[in-house]
Amino acid sequence: MKEKKSLDLIKNNMGLLAAFLVLCIGATLVLGNTFFAWKNFSNVLRQLSTNMFLACGMTLVIMLGGIDLSVGSVIAMVGCFVAGFISYLEMPVGLAILLAVLLGVVLGLFNGAVAAYTTIPPFIITLATMNIGRGIARVYSATKTITVSDAFFKSIASTYLGPIPIQVVYIVIVVAVTAVILNRTQLGRHILATGGNMQAAAYSGVNTKKVTLFVFVYSSLLASLAGIISASRLFSGTSVAGESAEMDAIAAVVLGGTSMSGGSGSISGTVFGVFIIAILNNVMNLYGIDASWQYIVKGIVIMIAVFIDYFKGRNE
Repeated sequence: MKEKKSLDLIKNNMGLLAAFLVLCIGATLVLGNTFFAWKNFSNVLRQLSTNMFLACGMTLVIMLGGIDLSVGSVIAMVGCFVAGFISYLEMPVGLAILLAVLLGVVLGLFNGAVAAYTTIPPFIITLATMNIGRGIARVYSATKTITVSDAFFKSIASTYLGPIPIQVVYIVIVVAVTAVILNRTQLGRHILATGGNMQAAAYSGVNTKKVTLFVFVYSSLLASLAGIISASRLFSGTSVAGESAEMDAIAAVVLGGTSMSGGSGSISGTVFGVFIIAILNNVMNLYGIDASWQYIVKGIVIMIAVFIDYFKGRNE
C-alpha cells in the first residue's frame, strides 16, 4: 500500500520532478560546486521555510477558490510586534510569541468572516488587509528595525540538528499537519467540495461559511508563525519583511498544480513548487541577476503555470 502511494506521488508530480531536476542540472552546469555545496543547500532550506509555511496555507485558500494577499504583511506585522514585545516591553518570549501570533490570526479571522458572510471577493478583502497589516507594522516600528537580543528567541531559527537546520523540522511538521487536514479529515473533503462548487456543497450539508472561516484563519496562522521564524532568523522585526512573499507562495501553489478556480490540488505538488521557486531564487542570486529581472522571471513562471492550469481545465 505504501509503495503504491509512493509511486502515485511520483507519477502525479512527474512534471514537477522533471522541472526540478532540469533546474538543478542547469544550475550545476552554470555554477558548479558553488550550487552543490552543503552550505548553500542549508541556506536554501532555511530561506524556503517561510514560503513553505505560506504556501501550505495558500494551497487551502486557492483550493477554496480564493486568494490571500495579506500573508506577506502578516509576516511583517507579527515580526515587528514580537520584536517590540520582547525588546520594548520586556515580555517573556513565550508570551510575546503568543500575543503576536494572535494578532496575526485576528487579521485572518477578519478575512475569513468577510469572505464567508458577504459576497465581497477574497481578492479585494485581502488586498485591503495587506495594506492595513503593512501599515500597522510601519506605524508600530516607526519604519525602523527593532532588534532582539534574547538568546532563546534567536535560537528558534538558528539551531542546527547536526548539519540540518531546525527549519527542516518546522517544514516537516507544517506539511504533515496540512496534508492530514486535507487528505485525512472531513474538513479536507469539505474544502475541496466548497472550492469545486460552493452551492452544491451547501446543498449537500457542508457548512461552507465555517470552512471558509477556517481556511483563512489557518492561512494567517501559518503566516504568523512564518513571521516569528523570520524575525528570529534576522534577530529583528522590520516593516519591510515579507514584501512580495505572497507572490512566491502563489507561484509555488499554482506551479504545484492547484487550480486557481478551486476544487483541486495537492500538498505534494505545493512542496515541489516551493522547492522549484527556492532553487530558482537561489540560482538567480548566486549568478548575480539583478532583482528587477528576478521579478520578471518569477512573473513569467507564474504566467506559464496559469496557462497550464487554463489549458488543463479546458481539456477536462
